[in-house]
This record gives sequence, C-alpha cells and structure tokens, in this order.
Amino acid sequence: MTRLRVLNCIRASGEASRTEIAAALRLSPATVTFVTSGLMLGDLIEEVTSQDTQDPVKRGRPRVALRLTRGKNNIAGIKIARNSISVIILDFGGTDVAQDEFPLVNSQMEPEELVTTLRDCVAATARVLPNGMDDLAGISIGLAGQIDAEACFVHWSSSLTHRNVDLGELLAAHLPCAAFIENDANLVAKAEHLFGEAQGLSNFLVVTVEHGVGLGIVLDGRLYRGERGCGAEFGHTKVVYHGAPCQCGQFGCLEAYVGNFAMTREAEKLLAGNKEPSVTDLVEMAASGNSCAQAALDRAGQMFGMGLANLINLFDPERIILSGAQHRIAHLHSDKVLADVSENVVNVDAPLPDIRVHHWGDEMWARGAAALGIENVSELKVKDLGRDAS
Repeated sequence: MTRLRVLNCIRASGEASRTEIAAALRLSPATVTFVTSGLMLGDLIEEVTSQDTQDPVKRGRPRVALRLTRGKNNIAGIKIARNSISVIILDFGGTDVAQDEFPLVNSQMEPEELVTTLRDCVAATARVLPNGMDDLAGISIGLAGQIDAEACFVHWSSSLTHRNVDLGELLAAHLPCAAFIENDANLVAKAEHLFGEAQGLSNFLVVTVEHGVGLGIVLDGRLYRGERGCGAEFGHTKVVYHGAPCQCGQFGCLEAYVGNFAMTREAEKLLAGNKEPSVTDLVEMAASGNSCAQAALDRAGQMFGMGLANLINLFDPERIILSGAQHRIAHLHSDKVLADVSENVVNVDAPLPDIRVHHWGDEMWARGAAALGIENVSELKVKDLGRDAS
C-alpha cells in the first residue's frame, strides 16, 4: 500500500522530490528512500535532475525529482465505437507513443471475432515499438454496455452478439499482456478527471450520448461501478412504462428516446426509405420546419431533462458534463431542457450544479482507457515488487 501511495503521489504531481513525497504522505525520509528505490528497480519511476535557474549564482546540489518512467511499460488504450476502433499507445509516464483509427465493418460481432479484431488493430498500431506488441505492459479496452470490470465479464454489450461473456478468458488467450475492460462512459469520466472539465473535482457525473446513453459516476474521487459493474446504467432507467423498444431488449428506457439509434429510428420513419437515415437528418428536418422531427427532438429533450433532474436529486454532484457530438446533442442542452431540470430538482437555496457540454473525440476515450490501464498496470507491478521482496 505504501508503494502504491508513493507511486500515485508521483503520478499526481508529475514530478516530486523524495522530501516532497515524505511531506505529502507524512512518511519518514528513510521509508520514502526505501520505497522509491524498489520502484526504480522495477522501472516504474526514474530520477530527473533539474538545476534551479532562478538564481544564476546559486550554488549547491541540483534538485533531484522522481517521475513515472518514460519510454517503458507502454499501455494501449482502445475505444470500440459503432463504426470504428480507436487505439492510442502511451508510455508509463503518459507520453504519446502512437495512435490510429480503424473502420469497423460489423458493429456487432461474435466475442472471439471482436477480440481478434482488437488484437489486429493493436498490433498494427504497435508496429512503431521495437518489439511490437511484446513491448506492451497492458491493454485497456472501453466497451459500451453492462461491464463487470474487476471480473473482466460482459453482462451485455451492443458490440457483442452474445450476453454473459467471460471476455477475460478470451483476451488472455489472444493477447500477450495483461488486458482490462471497462464501461466506455467510465473511461470518459476518467479522461475528464485527468485531462478535461473535471480536473480538481471529487464529485461529478459524465453523461455520454452516442448510439446509446451512458453515465460515469465519480464520488469522492473514485469511479463508482456498483456491485456487478452495472450501477451506472442511466440510459436504461425507465421513463415510459412499456414504452419504445430499446436495444437492450427492454422497453421504455431513456436511451430508447434519446440515444442516436432512437433519433435515427425517428428519421427513418420520416424519410420513408428515401435515403440512409442519420441523426443529422432529423436535426436538419426540424430546422427546416418539419413538425414531426421537431416533436421527436422535443420529446428527447423533455425525457433527458427529467433524467438529469433525477441524477441531481440522487447525487448532488459538483458538475455534470455532457459528452457527445455537439451538433447531435444541442437539443439536449437547450434553455428549455435546462429550465425543465431546474423545475424538477429538489428546491433548495443553492445554485444548480454546473451543466456543460464537452465533446471528446474517440481518441480521448481511448486516452481515458490508456490512463486507466496505467493505473491497473501500476497495481500489478507493485504487487509483483511485493512478492519479489518477500
């Protein structure tokens, strides 16, 4: 635990001296020296020397700081979208090594086909490394659906043809290093916490609107997943009893009225087979005065506003971040929607949480996956150091 605390302290600081680590964690200098020596032997951290340049005549030893090791322990982060797979490779210090995007022919695949497709995409991206995939310490995968991240088990995902898949077993059989899976909305929350609109916040929510509707919950600085990894299924909260069919197989889910697939379904009705429908078509038809298209967007906004109000009543977050293609979710952040949220939130003499839109491309989702992979690999390697010491 002490090794992990020290490693996390260095990660949070970027660079920190042994004295600064001891003060921040209230550890003795001897303990910090002992622990950091082990972390250096394990290639998890490295020394970096910097001379104080503020006073050119200042004499004395240069400051020696510690940082996460760069150029080693590379981590691949993957975002599986409906039509593409994005891969980014970072070194252990978080520096970009390579990134790429690959088109997906099939948006829904057999489990083994999905894993072999992932392997091929990672292998192609990892060609820049001296030993290819063998230079990876971990692979972290973001997947839509109900995911038990700790068990590497998928209860359900729109990317898979099967339910209840032990994806960990397949990943271990096809990949050369440790692999982790996570609900993709959680990865957006991780990316927002580390790089985006939630830096410095401890309690916030990220609502993702893509093909479906996802939710990442961070409470007291930690991701909340629920007992089975299914604790943040905002898109599958029920808004209409026996309502519209959802892709999960149930009826009346929020995302059956708000998700991109629901908006595309509405566009398909109005286009009557004249062209391949899209969310953009529905937005354009509404802007051109089509009352049916406008009604579909208004209904989505009303449902979404009610959902956001419920989230505020349940969690009282510091901030809610809406993530999705901006031109496709403008109707979910309109003045009317925000007024509905305000009207349905428990009335207290305090301002509403800040609600803002922040569009991340798939590359940033993959970056969140890589960041989570760095944390998971850290824990594995620290445990290995403990075994070696014993």
